[in-house]
Amino acid sequence: MNFERKDLSNSQLLDLYKKILKPRLIEEKMLILIRQGKVSKWFSGIGQEAISVGITSVLDKDEYILPMHRNLGVFTTRDIPLHRLFSQWQGKKNGFTKGRDRSFHFGTQEYKIIGMISHLGPQLGIADGIALANKLRKNGKVTAVFTGEGATSEGDFHEALNIAAVWELPVLFVIENNGYGLSTPTNEQYRCENLADKGVGYGMESHVVDGNNLLEVVHLISELKASMVENPRPVLLEFKTFRMRGHEEASGTKYVPQELMDMWAVKDPVENYRNYLKATAVLSEEEDEAIRAEIKKEIDTDWAKVQEEPEIVASLEEELGDVYKPYTFEEFNPSSEVENIRVIDAISNGLRQSMERHENLVIMGQDIAEYGGAFKITDGFVAQFGKERVRNTPICESAVVSAANGLSINGFKAVMEMQFADFVSTGFNPIVNLLAKQHYRWQEKSDVVVRMPCGGGTQAGPFHSQTNEAWFTKTPGLKVVYPAFPYDAKGLLNTAINDPNPVLFFEHKQLYRSVYQDVPKDYYTLPFGKASLIKEGTDVTIISFGAGVHWALETLAKNPEIKADLLDLRTLQPMDWDAIYASVKKTNKVIILQEDTLFGGVASDISAMIMENCFEYLDAPVRRVGSLESAIPFMKTLEDQYLPKGRFEKELKELLIY
Repeated sequence: MNFERKDLSNSQLLDLYKKILKPRLIEEKMLILIRQGKVSKWFSGIGQEAISVGITSVLDKDEYILPMHRNLGVFTTRDIPLHRLFSQWQGKKNGFTKGRDRSFHFGTQEYKIIGMISHLGPQLGIADGIALANKLRKNGKVTAVFTGEGATSEGDFHEALNIAAVWELPVLFVIENNGYGLSTPTNEQYRCENLADKGVGYGMESHVVDGNNLLEVVHLISELKASMVENPRPVLLEFKTFRMRGHEEASGTKYVPQELMDMWAVKDPVENYRNYLKATAVLSEEEDEAIRAEIKKEIDTDWAKVQEEPEIVASLEEELGDVYKPYTFEEFNPSSEVENIRVIDAISNGLRQSMERHENLVIMGQDIAEYGGAFKITDGFVAQFGKERVRNTPICESAVVSAANGLSINGFKAVMEMQFADFVSTGFNPIVNLLAKQHYRWQEKSDVVVRMPCGGGTQAGPFHSQTNEAWFTKTPGLKVVYPAFPYDAKGLLNTAINDPNPVLFFEHKQLYRSVYQDVPKDYYTLPFGKASLIKEGTDVTIISFGAGVHWALETLAKNPEIKADLLDLRTLQPMDWDAIYASVKKTNKVIILQEDTLFGGVASDISAMIMENCFEYLDAPVRRVGSLESAIPFMKTLEDQYLPKGRFEKELKELLIY
């Protein structure tokens, strides 16, 4: 292995040695503790330390790094106290996740490290969002994100690279090609000679690097960082290295040919660098022993400190309290000046006024810039706010959701428009596994609103007409809003943008241009978790949301003899249980109308909660009305049969005579 010191001083060379030796000695300690049964699981990075240490040594302390399992050197080089790392691995309270997630599945704003989730791919998109925030600030900062060769097969890898290339984001995409994805060798994962070659397809600079040569890593990253400050752009780096231990310790390495293990053992990054320092008289045997003794003492001292920490004590209040970032609703009351506008106008006005109020708000989506979006909600926004804040995206929902989360991590607010709510399926993973769990896992907000144009009645067929709120109402950590009127749509959207938690904001397409209402011209907000009592009566409680509210109003207009409480839920998570229970206790009969199919829908949970909490007040079984158990069809006659609107009146009357 050929080392070139270039302009590095002896003290810098020794500092790098201490940094690469530290994770190795920690790992050796962990392997002993595993055999003793004191550590349950370990993902070893032995043989790969030069990449983590080299990159982290070059980047500034305030530049974000997004590592993976085998990047202990990132954490130690950022000088995280070892006892905090040990506490994290042991599930102690002094760790970073309060015992809720293990190993390196955590982030820390203090050290500008954003840890992985097991789905791997989304962290690449997060890096895009972090880098976009840096680019908007023009602060010259670089972001580094790690992945393995196995994860380069994931769609998120390609989506994230494409976004970074199109937006010219200063991201170092680091592939640690260590030969195996768990037990699957590279020749069963891809056919190109080098993964760095994939950069060509994205118009991206790329490099193949000896990942075991610490100085080669340091010099290349130093050159790239200086260049990227002057010329912001993404760079794809493939580091050739090897994993000397199993995927995790329990899996072993029996699937690896011994000659391959022997070949890479000779290339050990720590041993080769130490030999180089000794050969050049930078490091003596005595100094080496002293450095090792000092690091081992720190390891033993901090490990002993963690053993004295108490085990986690479960607190129901704390567990539930950390699902969402605490947010105190900020009420803004408008003046009395109103205008009679449609739902689509109210959403556009709210979004515009929020953009004016929050200079750090960025909106993203397909065709939302000059074209104004599929429904023209952002028409004219580019002229007012510019393309930096109103951003067309490639067709890659997953990476855009992740990028929105990255913007939030780096101090921005993000609104993403799903062109149709149906398309959220391709962005489902980061919403339910990343945004929803982030605050619970490591107390970091996810200040993201995903706008969801949804619903039937427009003969748009199975891929453009779903109302899929139930995919998200059952996921703790998400808030779900579903207005039916212009006034609610504007006020609730403003609140959604103010709220630092992830919000799914459903907008029924059929209501966009068909429902008018007097709406304040000024900025205002409405609280989540407060249903609207649209009509009052004593015969029956009707509970609905979205288009269902208007179907119920039409039914009541046709049947004026029916005196009903009509509750428009407005938000589904949080749900206004107090309003629901109060109405049921008054009328003693309840029917729930939703556009979604019945099984597993919101109406099912409302029904169950009413049965559990209001059973003694009921004079009839709770009735649910929803769409047919099929996909939503295209032709009008089929769609009319599918939707519950035509069946609601019959079901309501049957309930009344029960």
